[in-house]
Amino acid sequence: MYNIVVGGGKVGFYLTKQLLEEGHEVLLIERNPEKANLVSDTFGAVVLTGDGAEAVTLASAGAARADVVIAVTGEDEDNLVVCQTARQKFHVAKTIARVNNPKNEQLFRMLGVDVTVSQTNHILHLIEQSIPDRPFLHLLSLRHADLAMVEARITDESVVAHKAIGEIDLPVDCVIAAISRGNHVTVPTAATELLPGDDVIAVTRVDQEDELRRLLCTDC
Repeated sequence: MYNIVVGGGKVGFYLTKQLLEEGHEVLLIERNPEKANLVSDTFGAVVLTGDGAEAVTLASAGAARADVVIAVTGEDEDNLVVCQTARQKFHVAKTIARVNNPKNEQLFRMLGVDVTVSQTNHILHLIEQSIPDRPFLHLLSLRHADLAMVEARITDESVVAHKAIGEIDLPVDCVIAAISRGNHVTVPTAATELLPGDDVIAVTRVDQEDELRRLLCTDC
């Protein structure tokens, strides 16, 4: 598999190193000549000096035959342009972008980037999951559909406590997928009643997480 990595900082350096160790064909593009020279001292001929956001540089890198283009610079704008150029001009099958500002993640997906990686969001999710008894957790982002999987604890104060799922006015495109009650996990039906102490697993649109949080628990 031929991978083009754009950005020779720490992320790009270690990503290239790992891909090479796994036996992949890799070319690293870095526009800063001094940084490119430093990286080439380690990787040799697999480093190209140039602006990966420019079509001429991607063409020189052989983007037309690349399986994956991965943009990991420190600038979101550059990463987006790299991925769009790779997809639109060279028809690269898969593009991956580092997103430095989490607010840009949804925009990247809307504009056709296949996979986005937000270190900030990942760290926040790890912190959330390390807090005991937190009533509402973001478990997983389903990147291709702009969906999220969340977990909520039903309490005595929850407005949905003792209500059947079919009676609850859930946000559009939200589905309660499973309920953990004691030592048992069940797939609910419309007749299933939510009880205090239930841990509810739901799939919802990312932009509806706050609405679902307010509905399922009052102390989130």
